[in-house]
Amino acid sequence: MRTFLLVLGAALVLAAPVAGGGFATAGLAPPDGGIGAGDTWNAEVTIRAHGVTPMEGLLPYVTISNGETRKRFQAAPTDTIGVYLAKVKFPSEGTWNYSVYDGYAGQTHTYKAVQIGPGSGGGGFAVPDWTWGLLGGLGALALLILVARRLRPAAAPVAP
Repeated sequence: MRTFLLVLGAALVLAAPVAGGGFATAGLAPPDGGIGAGDTWNAEVTIRAHGVTPMEGLLPYVTISNGETRKRFQAAPTDTIGVYLAKVKFPSEGTWNYSVYDGYAGQTHTYKAVQIGPGSGGGGFAVPDWTWGLLGGLGALALLILVARRLRPAAAPVAP
């Protein structure tokens, strides 16, 4: 009887963490040293259930804060299951804390603070991502028109 109670007690102790519910890990590498104020950090968050199974269909986000400012950046799913991308912009230089809300187990994962230097913009203006596609398309159209004009047969001279 005593052995039975010992085995039962051990089983209950070992089963308690399993019954406690799920947990997730959120992997995120810190921004590289070249990220400055106003620059975009493509923060790739990898979320795994129990540290193993990549999770899809979640709504994770990255939060940054420096004591005065707190900003949240929603992460969108990528083509890789379990990997989400948040486009994070640090608004100013200085020491910034960052964390990830996993969207699975309701956990917030915190990371070591990073130092953000001056941005590379230097007072310029932001160019939307679609601008480069538009300029490329206009260049291709101009090239097509030029080629079409060269290939067009010359008009016959008009007789007087």
